[in-house]
Amino acid sequence: MSTRIAASRLASYSTCEISDALIKLGVGSGGLLAGIDRVSSGKVCAPAYTVQMVLASDTSAPKLSEHFVDTAAAGSVIVIDAPQQAQNAVWGGLMSAGAIARSAVGVVISGRCRDLAEHRALEFPVFARSHSTLGQQPFTKPSAVNVPLVITPVGITSDYAFPSVTVEPGDWIVGDEDGVVCVPRAMEDQVADLAELNKSVDAQCLIDIQAGKGVQATFAKYRGRK
Repeated sequence: MSTRIAASRLASYSTCEISDALIKLGVGSGGLLAGIDRVSSGKVCAPAYTVQMVLASDTSAPKLSEHFVDTAAAGSVIVIDAPQQAQNAVWGGLMSAGAIARSAVGVVISGRCRDLAEHRALEFPVFARSHSTLGQQPFTKPSAVNVPLVITPVGITSDYAFPSVTVEPGDWIVGDEDGVVCVPRAMEDQVADLAELNKSVDAQCLIDIQAGKGVQATFAKYRGRK
């Protein structure tokens, strides 16, 4: 399947519909990049261009020869993983301007961003865990691009371990007002097919529930739940 067609199919579904499909396909996390939410307008559905950030104090980490925004692929979502302890932003308004110039379609940050008003004025989709007034220097630095990222939930207690999600370069990233999910490239057709089936079932459920037939009875009829 071509990239254009696959992207169009997945873009037809919400992140909730995609997560439901992934759960039914045995992906325990539902693809959810937990704790990452939209901080500016828009939806994204595109392949991942990955960036690994490290603490600036990590002298053993490799250094990039070019700024990672300048090497982002057109049509990609830039996905950044920053150290959990970092309190600074790893993305700002000028980076959004640079990403737009490169025809990237959004950024997803397991970490913090800043310059919220600038992203919103540019209408560039930004998803992040939080935001900060601090810039990247002198706290963090990019170390690698187009490498697998393990996105680990923040603040999970020891008695409950929500699964981490590995984002491979080229995996499909879908983000909207509900959150961000990662669809492994090898599963894109299965996810789209199942999301379409689930969407049709939910449409029928809505009709019956609005007709007063009850949630429990409706779910039992269409979803097999009692």
